[in-house]
Amino acid sequence: MSDESLHGLYYEDLSIGQTASFAKTVTEADIVAFAGLSGDFNPVHINEEFALTTPFKGRIAHGMLSAAFISTVFGTRLPGPGSIYVAQSLKFKAPVRIGDTVTAHVELIDLVPERKFATFKTTATVAGKVVLEGEATLRVERRE
Repeated sequence: MSDESLHGLYYEDLSIGQTASFAKTVTEADIVAFAGLSGDFNPVHINEEFALTTPFKGRIAHGMLSAAFISTVFGTRLPGPGSIYVAQSLKFKAPVRIGDTVTAHVELIDLVPERKFATFKTTATVAGKVVLEGEATLRVERRE
């Protein structure tokens, strides 16, 4: 694999309004694996009997699992490999359940050339409904 294939877009390649997305259907295995990786075994995620007693009336996926799909967009699509996460704000708007397809979407909204920062509006949706929204800042290398 060449060095070029290990790098996504450079700062000079970015322009306001660029977008990218990633979609994944959440499975039982995803929730169990995320609980194991994160250590978050909150019963609302892993225990159906308990989750039925909550306002959600059933198990829900970890909010940070959906947020991780935003990271996937940044690391693989826009700006892609080589970019570095600097900040992320999140608001969780609705639950995600097993079998839901989450679409993470990012849109470039600001560039700060002196710091090589790119700011993105971030959203995740299920069947068109926003389940997560926020804003992220990434540092993107310039061409040398």
